[in-house]
Amino acid sequence: MDREFEKAVARLEDVLSRFQAVLVGFSGGIDSTYLAAVAARVLPGRTLAVTADSPSLPRDELDECEKLAAELGIEHRVVRTMEFSNPDYLKNDGLRCFYCKSELIDALAPMAREHGAVVALGVNASDQGDFRPGQSAAARAGARFPLLEAGMTKEMIREHARMMGLPNWDKPQAACLSSRIPYGTPINLQTLTRVERAERYLRSLGFKDVRVRDYGETARIEVGRDELVVCAEAASDVDAELRRIGYGYVTLDLAGFSSGNLNRALAKGPRA
Repeated sequence: MDREFEKAVARLEDVLSRFQAVLVGFSGGIDSTYLAAVAARVLPGRTLAVTADSPSLPRDELDECEKLAAELGIEHRVVRTMEFSNPDYLKNDGLRCFYCKSELIDALAPMAREHGAVVALGVNASDQGDFRPGQSAAARAGARFPLLEAGMTKEMIREHARMMGLPNWDKPQAACLSSRIPYGTPINLQTLTRVERAERYLRSLGFKDVRVRDYGETARIEVGRDELVVCAEAASDVDAELRRIGYGYVTLDLAGFSSGNLNRALAKGPRA
């Protein structure tokens, strides 16, 4: 590790050591996995990983969370969140993530109080710059962001996770299924199920960075730029399968995968 890397890891351990106990919002992505793993090392027996389960979480991801926590030897629980009962969330405006994170913190807070724990989320220094109203909601509710406080970037997290032997150190970044729906288009379970099935199929073909943006009858596929040619070569099979899933038209975004792609529409939108 270089000097800045070492200092960031030391800062992270120092931040965590000041907590009596920590409850990590555990999505199974590399950020929350790394945070939980380091917390368990700094606070043995005082780290709890909690996964929020709702229709926006793919079933494969929930299974992965349970397996990861068991492999890491971290106590794990699943809590059901009810954002789909909130009409403000379902209308899918620019504050959707604000409502989601508010519901998450409301669900985690009683468990955190029970354990005398701080709620910690895997926000890192590389997350600064995009539109993240959910981060604002969590901060207002008192959640902590140890990775951000320590100045840990995504690159640092992946590298240290690799050194620690974490099995998902190179896992592609993920986001909830609702993020596949353009802002202003109401969210419903049928649409999310269709997106989940389409993305599962594409991953079964070997694509790593995958998003299926849902525009009603049209599916807009995003894959890594180095996978565009491969996806185009599989066009006939992909088109047939996604039509079977329920799409009338299937397109491939030639710009390739881009996390937070739909946030471009919010350049002048509301802020939390």
